[in-house]
Amino acid sequence: MSTRTGRPARAPHPAAPSPAPRTAARTVLRLITLAACLPYLSLKIAWLAGSHLGIPEGSALRRDGNSLMALNALTVLMDAAVIVLAFLLTRPWGRRIPAWLLALPMWCATGLIAPILAVFPVQRLAAALRGGAAGSGPDAGPEELLAPWVWSVVYTGFIVQGLALGTLFVQYARERWGPLWRGRLDTLAHGATRPARRLTGAAVAVLSLLPAAVHLLWAAGGTTGLNPARAAAMDLDARLNDAGYVLFAVLTAAGALTLAYGRGRRIPLLLPLAATWLGSGALACWGGWLTLTTLTATAADPKLPAPLMTLTYSVQMIVGTMVAVAGSHFFAERAAVRCD
Repeated sequence: MSTRTGRPARAPHPAAPSPAPRTAARTVLRLITLAACLPYLSLKIAWLAGSHLGIPEGSALRRDGNSLMALNALTVLMDAAVIVLAFLLTRPWGRRIPAWLLALPMWCATGLIAPILAVFPVQRLAAALRGGAAGSGPDAGPEELLAPWVWSVVYTGFIVQGLALGTLFVQYARERWGPLWRGRLDTLAHGATRPARRLTGAAVAVLSLLPAAVHLLWAAGGTTGLNPARAAAMDLDARLNDAGYVLFAVLTAAGALTLAYGRGRRIPLLLPLAATWLGSGALACWGGWLTLTTLTATAADPKLPAPLMTLTYSVQMIVGTMVAVAGSHFFAERAAVRCD
């Protein structure tokens, strides 16, 4: 009893769990992401300044001129965007960013890094088993584009970026949008958009067959539909890259079909969503990047994409666009259902 008022003394409120450990972990992950960006940014800035660090004498990169400078400037901006994303995902003001303004660049970042994370370690393992040095990269030909150490340093940095940034995004998404992707497949609303979702899922799966089949052909060592430069560079590393695209095409188709037609009551909704996110991002973003890097090729240039390459990359971008649009409608519908 209180000796002054005669009223019962209030029990102390239980202490709220301290956010310090979680904040500290995110700060560490942000610092890791920033540190992993430094090797790539340093090399790109050096090349923009005229340095040939890591570029062998016979490399075609020394002859690409203004087009290479433009691509280097673009990739500097892309890696700088990773730094911005790291702050968006860890600072309080990042919660006020519109959903699409964060989700779209994260989808692109995931799509560009996921194939590297999946394939590069396998390439290094294959090189070690062959008893040779690390390969010269995915586009190596008779004349190396870059010194082997450049691929190792840059791709290792990409892998660290992907793991750290991906962990931050999962934590952020769980807190901001977690209710939208929790639950199982049987929780999906059977609303008016279900026929459209099924039509889109079927279209995505059918279109994904083309890149899956073509990349499988190239992964098996075939050169049908390749331009002279790609055909000359068809080594084990290149075939493993194509095998990775087959994997992501299968993930896209499987995820889209499961979301559209799946009836598995025990399947977490997160699994097909993650598969579609990863697969479509990898197909679309690498299809776009490989197209962009050949825009300046002339008719006599061996790097000019062959018709089958152009078709494959274009279909990959179409698949990604369809998934992005369908995904925005899907989550909007889920949010509307929860608000009813």
